[in-house]
Amino acid sequence: MIRQSVIFDVGRVLFDWDLRHLFAKLIDDAEQLEWFVANVVTPEWHFQHDAGRPLVEMVPELKAEFPGHDALIDAYATRFNETIPGPVPGSLELVERLDAAGVPLFAITNFGHEFWEGFRPTQPVFDRFRDIIVSGTEKLMKPDPAIYALAIERFGIDPAGAVFIDDVAKNVAGAEAAGIAGHHFRGAMELERDLVARGYLS
Repeated sequence: MIRQSVIFDVGRVLFDWDLRHLFAKLIDDAEQLEWFVANVVTPEWHFQHDAGRPLVEMVPELKAEFPGHDALIDAYATRFNETIPGPVPGSLELVERLDAAGVPLFAITNFGHEFWEGFRPTQPVFDRFRDIIVSGTEKLMKPDPAIYALAIERFGIDPAGAVFIDDVAKNVAGAEAAGIAGHHFRGAMELERDLVARGYLS
């Protein structure tokens, strides 16, 4: 059993994510952009893919509901990596420092299976992680207690020696309910201070 470990979320902890990063390239009018991400390709609709629904079901269904937006809906499916413009400042450096210090690293991410297959190979930082649980692959989403139970079992960790980092408070609470210490992420500087205080970094 691994006595001490750090478990990261991915979106908005390690990498920035917002649907607007893609659609701002395709929709010139700011009001139209906001209408589109609030009514058509919304985060709530996108989260169905995180939960395990395949794009082959989701995309035609949305096109039927919003005729005339086919090209934009197709862009969601084919250009998703453009919703992720780059790393959150300072976070990947903390991953590198933890790895260099020999701290076992894991991740639990709400991420669509197909999109993860396209994103994971572009980011060598994930080679530093021993295992990553992807919600769309497992068809389990944070903060479902089952995803934390799966992580504890599959990672082979002692939950009492682990810390879970997420930008969503209810996901942190879910980890804490499973016996894992939580850190509500608000930036890399605050996370660094917490990791030092907990003894994961010097």
